[in-house]
Order: sequence, then C-alpha cells, then structure tokens
Amino acid sequence: MEEPGAPRDRELNSADHLALMAGHAAHNYAPLDVVIASGEGAWVTDVDGRRYLDALAGYSALNFGHRHPQLIKVAVDQLHRLTLTSRAFHAEPLGPFCRALAGLTGKDMVLPMNSGAEAVETALKVARRWGHDVRGVAPDRGTVIVMDGNFHGRTTTIISFSTDEDSRRGFGPYTPGFTVVPYGDVEAIRQAITDDTVAVLLEPIQGEAGVIIPPDGFLREVRELCTRDGVLLIADEIQSGLARTGRTFACDHEDVAPDVYVLGKALGGGIMPVSAIAADRAVMDVITPGSHGSTFGGNPLAAAIGHEVVRMLSTGHWQQRATELGAVLTAGLQSLTDVGVVAVRSRGLWAGVDIDQTLMSGKELCRRLADRGVLAKDTHGSTIRLAPPLVVEDADLELLVDTLRTVLVAAG
Repeated sequence: MEEPGAPRDRELNSADHLALMAGHAAHNYAPLDVVIASGEGAWVTDVDGRRYLDALAGYSALNFGHRHPQLIKVAVDQLHRLTLTSRAFHAEPLGPFCRALAGLTGKDMVLPMNSGAEAVETALKVARRWGHDVRGVAPDRGTVIVMDGNFHGRTTTIISFSTDEDSRRGFGPYTPGFTVVPYGDVEAIRQAITDDTVAVLLEPIQGEAGVIIPPDGFLREVRELCTRDGVLLIADEIQSGLARTGRTFACDHEDVAPDVYVLGKALGGGIMPVSAIAADRAVMDVITPGSHGSTFGGNPLAAAIGHEVVRMLSTGHWQQRATELGAVLTAGLQSLTDVGVVAVRSRGLWAGVDIDQTLMSGKELCRRLADRGVLAKDTHGSTIRLAPPLVVEDADLELLVDTLRTVLVAAG
C-alpha cells in the first residue's frame, strides 16, 4: 500500500527512484545512477529531463533503437487484436513468424521462447535428446563442449559451465555434462570430443567477455570438426546476431551455418522478450508434445513483433548500416590510443575498448561518460562495451568518441 503523503510516481525525481530501488529491489544489478524515463532512436531522457546518447542499446536488444515507429505500429495493432492464447491453441501470427524466421536462418523449423537464457536452455535440451535419439549416446551421458569466458545466461544449468565466479558463487550443486575449453582453440575442442559429445556451444563473438573476436578461420574449423565427428554446432547469436556485426549473423563472416541458431534480444525489437532456436527438421524433430514449452513462448504479440523484425532484416539495410557506421566508430576509437585506449576490438557497430588500467576502472569511466551524457557499460576491470543502436547517426558517433576522449584526457 502506498504510504500516506507519498508523491505520485510522475513527481519522483532521480534521487527518489534510486532510494526506492535501494530499499525495495533486489540488488542483482549495480546500475549507474541514471533513471531513464523515455527514449527515441539512439537517445534517452531521464526523469529529470537530461538527455543521453544510448551507446549500449540494451546489449543489442535495441538494435533498431528505442520505439522504432515501424515496430511500435505492429505492436499496437496486435495489442488491439490478441496478445496471448497459450500454446494449447494456434494463434494467427505464429505460423507466419516461424516461416519467416526459418527463412532468415536458412533452417526448416523454429522453436520460440522468451528470454535468451530460455533459448540457450532449449538448445541444450534439443542437443541432448538429439544425442540420445539420433547419435546413440547412452541415457544421461550426453556432454556439451563450451568455451572459457562464455556468457549464455544465468539459469542454474548455464551458470554451471560459466567461468565467471560472480555468476557461480553459492549457487551449487552444479549441473554436470559440460566440458570447458579455451575460446578460439580448435585443437582443444578436437581433444575434448568423445563418443558422448552431443554438441559444441559457442558465441561467434563473446560479448560479455569484452567483444572478444576469435582467430580468423576458427568458426570454419569448428564447423568442419563438428561435421566430421557428427556433433551439433550451436551458435549463440543472441547478442551478435540480427545485423549487429554488419551481417545478419556473426557466423556469416566466415560463411558458417551452425546446426542450431540461438536468437533473442533484437528479435523482440526492444519491445518484448522474444527468443527462439532455429534448426533443420532432422534436429528439431526430437522435440515432441509435452517435452518442452512455455506459456508465453510464441505468444501473438511477440510473434507479430518478431515477424516485423525479420521483415526489416530481409532488406539488408540494417546490415549495411552496421558495416558503414561500424567503420566510423572503429576509426574514431582507434584514434584514442594516444590518450589511454590500449586496445579496440570491433565488428560492425559493436566494440570492446580496453583502457589503461592506471587511469581508472571501466566502471568509473562509464560513470564519467554518463556525467557527460553518454551511456556505456563496463566489463572485466578496465574494459567497456559499446553497442549503439543501428539508427545512430555519424554525428552521434562523433559525440561518443569526443566524449570518450575528453574523459580520458581529464583522467590523464
């Protein structure tokens, strides 16, 4: 019950909201002291009226920016028609969405879910049942090879093979059946494959780790290895997919087609949590009625939005935009090596930037950027991640780089 005399929500300022969060919300995040009230395109405004350039885009969930009019229209139209039925019945938007997404991925079938972690869990279940039913692995023996430095979500099973102690500590006992190998090391994967291996799960580019790009040819070699040994290649394209890197999927940079795509984030257009896996019938047919599901997975509103996202991606416009603007961003970031930037890793409109750790931490850098109207996210000490919406303009990127230079110069 609201306390007597408490201000209405519309009257709360940033300090009021921060106090509410500190007092009533679980502390599973440590966000910057910015309370966003509205957004449009690549820009957001806080409750006190201050504008910021969003250089994170919801970890790629907002590839098309905040409230893209095309996506908002589809969402509003569907809101007036039908939002949920449960999968006990068919719903009009779902079949067309699945067909469109299957076409975009080049696969036969789609299994829709909600969050990215759910999609990863779905891929793992499919791989293990496929390993049992098709590969002939004995019950309860199917193993999956995963990469050091991975980030696939924070469910109990996923954190069981995480190498991030913050994600794991205190949450055991952990789910067995995973073998961790160094990212980018094909030979380590080769040696880890056994008769019980059902899949190799990897991020084509490791986002949470700091936009880590594997060695040239790594994805092709893993694809060849999986094909040779008869195990599935699962590509987690939740952050890297859907035009972020300048191609529809990051795997496309090496002309690699995984057996299973794991998709999410931008698939919901920044409006709904929408995720899915896509695979050919020979893999997906191991899923039978009752073996997997979700009340909200594939709901009509999510399907309508997801379908529009696929339509937008089918033109190639967003992929080209990410390529062209990515070149601008990369050049700008590389010009900062004289003021404290020690490494830049980028592909498309996505970059990991390492700064001289003697200057400040990545967290402190993000605080100082926010003070100057630019929102970014730190990771692993002195690294920040940049993933502006694909609707960003050249002038916005210039502002981003100039602000970063100003902060670094002041720290030097």
